[in-house]
Amino acid sequence: MKITDFKGKKITVMGLGLNGGGVGITRFLSENGARVIATDLKEESELGFSLEKLKNVENVEYVFGGHRDEDFLKADMVIKNPGVPWTNRYIQLALENNIPVEIDSSLFFKLCKNKIIGVTGTRGKTTTSSLIFNILEKAGKNPVKVGIGQVSVLDQLSELEPDSWVVFELSSWRLSALGKYQLSPHVAVFTNIFQDHLNYYKNLEEYLADKEYIFSNQKETDFCVINEDNETLRELEPKIKSQIIKFSDKEIGKGNAVYLSNDDICARDRDRVEKIMSKNEIKIPGEHNVKNVLASIGATKFIGIENEFIREGIASFVGLPHHLELVRNFQGVRYYNDSTATSPDGAISGINSFDEPLVLIAGGSDKKLSMKELAEAIAGKIHKLVFLKGEGTDKIIQELKNMGKEDDFIIADSMDEAVWQARKLSSEGDVVLLSPGTASFGLFLNEFDRGDKFKKAVNDLR
Repeated sequence: MKITDFKGKKITVMGLGLNGGGVGITRFLSENGARVIATDLKEESELGFSLEKLKNVENVEYVFGGHRDEDFLKADMVIKNPGVPWTNRYIQLALENNIPVEIDSSLFFKLCKNKIIGVTGTRGKTTTSSLIFNILEKAGKNPVKVGIGQVSVLDQLSELEPDSWVVFELSSWRLSALGKYQLSPHVAVFTNIFQDHLNYYKNLEEYLADKEYIFSNQKETDFCVINEDNETLRELEPKIKSQIIKFSDKEIGKGNAVYLSNDDICARDRDRVEKIMSKNEIKIPGEHNVKNVLASIGATKFIGIENEFIREGIASFVGLPHHLELVRNFQGVRYYNDSTATSPDGAISGINSFDEPLVLIAGGSDKKLSMKELAEAIAGKIHKLVFLKGEGTDKIIQELKNMGKEDDFIIADSMDEAVWQARKLSSEGDVVLLSPGTASFGLFLNEFDRGDKFKKAVNDLR
């Protein structure tokens, strides 16, 4: 496939959305001569943020408030939002009529000639991807971020130099398209697997099946960096055809690996072991972030990046917005934004990152996940508790009630109210932590909007 193939073609973009992906696709297609139909279930008034970014983009017809059969029957191609299931009626309509259906990830892989490092996992994708990017940048490899956080995909093709490495954050949804077209990255990084997105998938096995596409079409000359401490991932190792690089917070005695030995981070290249750096040089908080660092070293060390650049890239990395982000120290209370903790396991990691008394802001929409372990973490460690309303919150409360914790919380209708209540509950030396453990839809546009509203409310405190 070539970029010139889009010229003059009629292409339907299904799901303009608010996260930037649909905007990037639409702009890319327009700039390369396609006639674009951008269709979304949301009304025009709800898509103002995205439409503002496309106001000067030509050759685009917009369809708001629903989808039309004709846009899927009379198109040369359909590009669906990653979150739209392949079983969707309109997607099936296109496929049944031999209209090719793509996701931005599959098109990128088909068009990109550079080597790609792909990162997936339930937790840690964005931080690990960003660490890898930072290391490659220090090493002068002209890396390009793709799909990391709110970074779009197809319009990043124009940023590539001949020697650029691509660092691509790959959700299970984006991987589903790679599986469809038998594509995998040169370096696959699999951080972990936990229950998630069960509002989309029937079960964990179906979710994992899409995740496995990150390595399933690799060759023997490729690399797969995998978490040795995650039991489910260990069981996948016989399926991996590429060169396996394991990472662990415990010593690994054979093979290619990155691991902790006391407070030293070491790399094993077959029988040769060397210290890369000290764990104490890591700036970002949380034991889960130590694992992200180990994964990033595995992805870069074995493609030839020198230790000094690895160490510099990690030691200079101070974190990301919405990932245990320190927002403010106000009247002796520190406020942290961990809004991208959209699953129970993510919130548990956030909670376990602190030893100080915690005032937790949690809850929101339900993704059909068990809340028992999160409720146990809350009952065992949280000093004071504020919930954002939602069906996910109801499930956490029920689990707390099952443990006899019935009245030790406040439910807020907005982020402003949640922050105000947290302020009243906190004392000097406490930490107020937004780590929801749930999805954001309902009260917020997405997890980034949720985090932004938290930061605004905190910075407005007087």
